[in-house]
Amino acid sequence: MGLLLCALPLAGRAADGLWQSLIGGKPDLFLRYRFEYADDARPTLKPAYASTLRSALGYRTGTFHDVSLYFQIQDVRVVGSEHTFNDGSNRVSDRALIADAESTEIQQYYLRYGGLPKTVLTLGRQEITHRPAPFQRFVGDVAWRQHFQSFDAVRVLSLALPKTILDYSYIWNVNRIFGEDNPLPDAADFRSNSHALNLQYSGLAGIKLEGYAYLLEFSSPRSRRFSTATAGLRVQGDRGLGSGLRLAYAGEFATQHDYSNNPNHIAVNYALAELGLSYAVGGILESLGLKYDYERLEGDGGARSFQTPLGTNHAFQGVADRFLITPGDGIQDHFVTFSARLSGVQISAVYHRFLSDRDGYAYGSEWDLQAERAFGSHFLAGLKWADYQADRNAINVARNSATSQAFDLTRFWAYVQYSY
Repeated sequence: MGLLLCALPLAGRAADGLWQSLIGGKPDLFLRYRFEYADDARPTLKPAYASTLRSALGYRTGTFHDVSLYFQIQDVRVVGSEHTFNDGSNRVSDRALIADAESTEIQQYYLRYGGLPKTVLTLGRQEITHRPAPFQRFVGDVAWRQHFQSFDAVRVLSLALPKTILDYSYIWNVNRIFGEDNPLPDAADFRSNSHALNLQYSGLAGIKLEGYAYLLEFSSPRSRRFSTATAGLRVQGDRGLGSGLRLAYAGEFATQHDYSNNPNHIAVNYALAELGLSYAVGGILESLGLKYDYERLEGDGGARSFQTPLGTNHAFQGVADRFLITPGDGIQDHFVTFSARLSGVQISAVYHRFLSDRDGYAYGSEWDLQAERAFGSHFLAGLKWADYQADRNAINVARNSATSQAFDLTRFWAYVQYSY
């Protein structure tokens, strides 16, 4: 009886500590309204218009015995008519695709444990990224769309080794951007048995090394073409040249092979070379930048091309989204980026020239323009425009009309968002 009486205050304090951790957390809120226009030159499609609002409300508890919880609900609403665009599930087949379908769903819910030295374990539905937004080539949250991509996974993130980030995830389901209510096969989810490993080392002055391995296995007949094993290495860095001038560079190489249940024989490579200059001006014109990139995703025809099914692909090969899936003949992308910051407005202009990897014919070219400004620490507004002009050469028309790279595509966005 005495032991029981002694234990009661301890149990009471533990319960009180748990309660305080639950109510002593922090909420977060994200709101984004966006208007999008898409004019797809495929002969069966009319221009599309979408007016949508994304609302995401989350809550992170305090820590109790090194454990915290996070929960986030996401809602996407069409403001106005939902029949003026194809959202990927509404069966509006005579309009261009704008993949922002209405739905309400649990976007994230996970348990996080931080009791190990410089290591965090996360279990549950979570957003996973390995590089800063939006340039998440292999694993990303696709935060440009109103539905963000999340993963049902266990993740280990460790800083235990000096100047090293070790990031490993086992993923059993991918919650895709088309929403849980999408009836089309594989649109809502990719059932998965996948491993994602990323290592980053910053122990060399001005240089960052990144190595990665992605073993992706997807279970359905439609998605297993993306079951691949990818391994690669990236080197990037920058250095000051004096008088406000900086040089930035990056190089990357990866190899990809068919893996597990993939029915195709795949042996293709990826390469990137980047060189840029930036200049801190000062005054109203705060900065200027100029950058050249060459990116190559090999393809041997058919389904044998380098793919990145979990990446934020909107940020690559032009934001018009003609190349979200790498064509069978692969792609070479030569692009030049001009950037400036003027009175708080971030401006960019990008010109792309697209060639196939196999046979070297032209797909087309694209201009991408964007202006974006933050207002304080919570508000942001922007305008964005993309214009893809297809090359109508005989090979491109014959091989890529069915997958639409042989047709022009123009998109325009206006958006405003609030985050807390």
